[in-house]
Amino acid sequence: MRLSLAGAVLLSAAAYYVYLPLPSGVCEPWKLMLLDALFRSFMRASDVAHALGVCHRVHLLSQVVSWLEVIEARSCPAVHVTDSPLGGAPTRVFQPKGGRKLKRGILYFHGGGWALGSGRMRSYDLLCRKMAEDLDAVIMSVDYRLAPEAVFPSQYDDALAAARAFLTAPVLERYGIDPERLCVSGDSAGGNLAAAVAQRLGSDDTLKVKFKAQALVYPVLQALDFHTPSYQQNQAVPILYRPIMARFWLQYLGADASLEPLLLANNHSSLDQPGISAAVRSKLDWTALLPAERRKHFRPVVRETGSPGVADEMPALTDVRASPLLAEQGVLGRTPKAYVMTCEFDVLRDDGLMYARRLQDAGVAVTSDHYEDGFHGCMVFAYLPMMSGVGRRSMNNYISWLDQNL
Repeated sequence: MRLSLAGAVLLSAAAYYVYLPLPSGVCEPWKLMLLDALFRSFMRASDVAHALGVCHRVHLLSQVVSWLEVIEARSCPAVHVTDSPLGGAPTRVFQPKGGRKLKRGILYFHGGGWALGSGRMRSYDLLCRKMAEDLDAVIMSVDYRLAPEAVFPSQYDDALAAARAFLTAPVLERYGIDPERLCVSGDSAGGNLAAAVAQRLGSDDTLKVKFKAQALVYPVLQALDFHTPSYQQNQAVPILYRPIMARFWLQYLGADASLEPLLLANNHSSLDQPGISAAVRSKLDWTALLPAERRKHFRPVVRETGSPGVADEMPALTDVRASPLLAEQGVLGRTPKAYVMTCEFDVLRDDGLMYARRLQDAGVAVTSDHYEDGFHGCMVFAYLPMMSGVGRRSMNNYISWLDQNL
């Protein structure tokens, strides 16, 4: 009887911890709740370790990721898998066996807030294997340096160096890649790097070979406005909470974590910040860039006066290498045709939608792929048993677009 009562109490406590009110439109909400409970457990453990001075919170999370997700390079009957450097960055290479003599080539950057993750994680490994097999393409998944040891522009520099190496004749010839069928892609923070790389190389007239396409999966593209409609609507929706995204940005930009409340209040982008011009603000003016069905009832949060000196501590806030959404129209117009995936229940939804709109206005052919029941991370976690159908659906559509456009 006591055991039964104790079991009931434990089950009730577990259910209370796991349960989280979610918007009614989320695909298979209980699966998202279970995934979120797992993430919250790791995050809270890392916060405790950080507070006690045991280690940096990111280091504990990275160790957990390594234990649970990182796997060795293993070939299979359809795909040859190896680890090899690309432009100085560790890279996992997926080569399909058989098929066309010249393959399509995709350079991929993983997500994780510029601080977590690896192309050697099980979820990315499986995604890239499927891409290689379904597309008869060589996939190169880059492990760029991570925060807190590396801060901007280190991650960008690694991504750019890998991209430049990827486009060279020796690499293309070695792996049998068609120089006319190349794509740069990534999800979340990796989507940020892919967009920034596409901008830089699209404007480089010295290159003989360029990317034909860019495929951005729920990318993070700006850090000036943490009160876009999607940030307001989804601030408490897993798996990417609004404060966590602000923390990732601070780590990436090498700023003090104590500035988090100022970012969340939009104090860092107040009208009295001299480094943020009206022209810069217009590039993320969601009242003009978003359709009415995404703006809904939300109102802009613009501070007349902010916190003096905040912008000085984060000089990269308006650097287009960190915030590709802020690029000039002429730069955007020289980037390749684009695929931009967004999810309704994601704080980053509007970053992607605004970028798709700005690309279109610049004359770039854009496919905007929006999931009304999607949430941040859904595509990459499509292989996990607890993951929802929107993950598999979005992954299949992403690969289908690559197949039709590359």
